[in-house]
Amino acid sequence: MRDLLSIRRSFFAYLDEMSLITVLLPYSYFHGESTAFLLKGEKHPINLVIESKEKMQHFVKYKCRLNEKIQIGQKYEVEDGNKGITDLQIGAVIRTPSFDEEFYYDGPLGVDYSSNQRIFYLWAPTAQQVKLVLQSPDLSNKERTIVEMERQEKGVWKTIYEDEVEGYFYSYLVLINLEWKEAIDPYAVAVSVNGETGVIVDLNKTRRQKPVLPALDHAVDSVIYEAHIRDLTIHPDSGIQQKGKYLGVTELNTETNKKKPSGLSYIKDLGVTHIEFLPVHDFEEIDELEVLKKYNWGYNPSHYNVPEGSYSTDPIDPYVRINELKEMIYTVQEQGIRVILDVVYNHVYKKEDSSFEKIVPGYFFRYDKYGMPSNGTGVGNDIASERSMVRRYIVDSVRFWIEEYQIDGLRFDLMGILDCQTMKEVRAICDNVDKSILIIGEGWDLATPINHDEKAIIANQQLLPRIGQFNDQFRDKLKGSTFDIYDRGYALGNKQYKDEIPELLAGSIGTYKDKGMFFEPGQSVNYVESHDNHTLWDKIDICFSNESAEEKIRRHRLATSLVLLSQGIPFLHSGQEFFRTKYGVENSYQSPDEINQLDWNRKDQYLNNVEYIKGLILLRKRNKAFRLQSVEDIQRHVTINQQSNDIIQYLLHDLQGFKDEWVTILVLINVNDSAEEAYCSEEDWNIIVEDGVVYQDEYPSVHGDRIMMNPISITILAK
Repeated sequence: MRDLLSIRRSFFAYLDEMSLITVLLPYSYFHGESTAFLLKGEKHPINLVIESKEKMQHFVKYKCRLNEKIQIGQKYEVEDGNKGITDLQIGAVIRTPSFDEEFYYDGPLGVDYSSNQRIFYLWAPTAQQVKLVLQSPDLSNKERTIVEMERQEKGVWKTIYEDEVEGYFYSYLVLINLEWKEAIDPYAVAVSVNGETGVIVDLNKTRRQKPVLPALDHAVDSVIYEAHIRDLTIHPDSGIQQKGKYLGVTELNTETNKKKPSGLSYIKDLGVTHIEFLPVHDFEEIDELEVLKKYNWGYNPSHYNVPEGSYSTDPIDPYVRINELKEMIYTVQEQGIRVILDVVYNHVYKKEDSSFEKIVPGYFFRYDKYGMPSNGTGVGNDIASERSMVRRYIVDSVRFWIEEYQIDGLRFDLMGILDCQTMKEVRAICDNVDKSILIIGEGWDLATPINHDEKAIIANQQLLPRIGQFNDQFRDKLKGSTFDIYDRGYALGNKQYKDEIPELLAGSIGTYKDKGMFFEPGQSVNYVESHDNHTLWDKIDICFSNESAEEKIRRHRLATSLVLLSQGIPFLHSGQEFFRTKYGVENSYQSPDEINQLDWNRKDQYLNNVEYIKGLILLRKRNKAFRLQSVEDIQRHVTINQQSNDIIQYLLHDLQGFKDEWVTILVLINVNDSAEEAYCSEEDWNIIVEDGVVYQDEYPSVHGDRIMMNPISITILAK
């Protein structure tokens, strides 16, 4: 049954629309000529009406109209005028709106383990047969049980199995276009080691109560810290025992060689509100039995609803990875930190190997006008989120992670591949559970064949309320172009961008431009560094190779400060606060641990800067002025001016209603290589930040209308 049939066809026939069949006759077959075609099925034969005939390079193409409706999933044959016969294959019909309408299904899918019976559901509308394959977890027993499934409405196949099958391996055999293929359930929630087959588990055994979290009134109250599980824990001097594992993240009170906090306790002390973990869904290219042989970020998705096994202490036992990931999430939340998971619904690792393609060939992926797979993702396939059952899958998967793993947010990799309607439904699903759940994504406009006004990109942000986007203008104008290592942004001394900075500080909402990128400050995710591309330190190190370490530190500190002081959502890459380096490697997704690991000794080396960033985070949390929730509030309370010596004055004023510590805050920004005089009003001010120091109390004061600023620095005054 597992062997594919050897199929020989003299000619080919495809169902390309509900009432259109395309027939291809090779020139080697009766010179490609036929005067008639007949469709044969279980009922009476149907004469096909030839609408067009076109000579191609290798065959003659006939488009034939059907005058009767046929049942997709049943076997049909096409007979030509030469009495030859071929099977009718499923063609482009699968990508038509009429197919979507006819086969949209909103009932149960996956394995229902909630009753005494085990019920299996699979959506495979083009299949002629589907069989469930079960195998005992006892590896000495190689026997496989094959169970016939019954076709239901909307192309769903179902079977009920009475016996206990907890822990059993399972898969599906699907017959489409005369070819049997074996596939793992797309809705599988557990898999065997290295994702070779699905596993039936009882998730009720893994449930736990979610800890109570600090309130999060608005997205702009967030401070996001991006981390990779392996990077965070694997350094020899991390003080963490379970290096590279979910459980390594759960270890508390770990210390560096200098007895300073590391790991999760360090992150808690830093004061961030969210940790965003790079993908934890099951991904390819890491052998779960020999984990340290290779490194990967996790953007090669295979099983979307299953935790990755390489982070587990026992990838062979399917329950262990589930329980350990839940333990990690629970422990992070217990520290008062919310958990965001990075999700990759825009592509799969290999289209041909994916369960989507094996079970419903041609449906889950986009194709261009020439019938070739589209490649906006750059990896050879784009998920077709606009199709109803693809959209349903994404929404179901999001719901699963929120309800089963109790996460607090999602970061959508290459979100611009997806469509706006899907993302709006994702937002609605999150709101049904908890309106404080964050949704952020990469809204890059990539070359994928859906209409521009349907894409979930920055340009369509008016259609995506309460969905944040990574602000690439903030990144590139402060740091310099991501794609040109020698291009310098404003924080690196390039004053050509100085007129752009007020808009970025004000949340990119159109206060200082005719048209803003965003319609609310919570849509702007402000950052200068992430796992992608060069770290900020490495870019500075390359651009200013002849500068002193102190000058590089000043540039880095200024750029990171502006991330935390601007309106919107601040985003930090783990280790950014201690000048993380990847030793010049631009994209380290396959570099060894020596390049990617978080160097905890470096944290101890630059403890002063860590304390500075910690102080800025606390300052932001204590003052709503840095996290205004609406366009109106920003327009009312923010004024930004530039002095003739290029000092930027970022004034937050009339703050009485916020009941914070300060009524007026003045942020002064000097990117000059020289010390400069900055102007303030002729009043008494408290200095709360000055040249890498954040004062918590006993503030120095300044009298008069001006203050001298050090080169490449930020000073914050308040009263």
